Amino acid sequence: MVETVHNPDQYMYDFRHLITHSRKKIGILIGAGAPVSINVGSDENRKPLIPDIKGLTEIVESKLKAENKMAFDALAAELGDKNIELILSRVRALAGVIGTTKIHGLDGPGYEELSINICQVIKDVVSKGLPEKENPYSHLISWVNGINRDYAVELFTTNYDLLLEEAMERSRTPYFDGFTGAKSAFFDPSTISSNDLPSRWIRLWKLHGSINWSRNVKGEVIRLQGQEDGSMVYPSHIKYDQTQAAPFSSMFDRLKCFLLEPDSLLITTGFSFADAHITAKLDECLSENPSSAVVALQFQSLANESSAVEVGLRRPNLSVYCRDGAVINGVKAKWKIGELPSKNWSVIRDEYWSKSEFILGDYVSLARFLAGSGGGKSVSLSQEDESDEL
Repeated sequence: MVETVHNPDQYMYDFRHLITHSRKKIGILIGAGAPVSINVGSDENRKPLIPDIKGLTEIVESKLKAENKMAFDALAAELGDKNIELILSRVRALAGVIGTTKIHGLDGPGYEELSINICQVIKDVVSKGLPEKENPYSHLISWVNGINRDYAVELFTTNYDLLLEEAMERSRTPYFDGFTGAKSAFFDPSTISSNDLPSRWIRLWKLHGSINWSRNVKGEVIRLQGQEDGSMVYPSHIKYDQTQAAPFSSMFDRLKCFLLEPDSLLITTGFSFADAHITAKLDECLSENPSSAVVALQFQSLANESSAVEVGLRRPNLSVYCRDGAVINGVKAKWKIGELPSKNWSVIRDEYWSKSEFILGDYVSLARFLAGSGGGKSVSLSQEDESDEL
């Protein structure tokens, strides 16, 4: 029986042509795994620039005191999982329903205070700046700026840090994030729906909010300088309810509109597909528009990326690239290197293949690969035709 395999060179040859094509509609979905991939500190004390959920949970727990700490630990034990998403969900639920009744030592107002304290710690943790030296965020923006495009690149992110904004501002790259103004920038949904700004302006859509979003006295979301209380969607299971209101609903509508456009390509990085709301939106749009495509670049092996693999097996226009294999056109198989697709391809191969593993699931490697792909001016019409599908 012949074993089914995928040749990474074949797909990366096509992928490289797509990402350098000036007429391709390209979006990138950046998840929590992106800042985690950036290590900072001394060699003896290296740590992620912004931690993952596990690391964030540990930091939150270490910052809580007295009754707040006792209630946090009691809820974690009750849930059987010390996960900040689950715990914050329970904290907010209790704050809204128990009133003066005490549970684990806190009443309703006590849990409201605990929620505020947890969210402040989260805000402090994600309020990190980019390293001064080269970094994957600057590489990403360098790639965007390296091509004279017919369509703007659209950046979607679940993160509420300001790393993308900082990278664009460092390179003097114009961008639009849905807000207009300076002192208290207001949200402008009509500009999002029309999407008629020049193509050199990057579109930045923060699906779960941002640390520099706040609410004014009228309850409207405005963009400030990060000094006020943020209204971002903190990691909890009330995300779905919150994202039905403006401006979150408009951000999700933009993701849907992008995926429903003909011949659009969305690249995901640092996104585990564990967010049921976003995954359902991707699944729905891929079903509705077979001409769109998603390339999911996953950090772990096929066995450990079950959420992404499940959708990839169901939707042939979602390709899932993992360390040891891929799901392509609905077929799950291991990677197997073949003949070089071109004379000098070995140099390019080293950018995505290392120690017999596919490495572009690492945001650092992906950003370096994108920046090194050049302006794409050498893509011929024949290459365009042969690389329209992944």
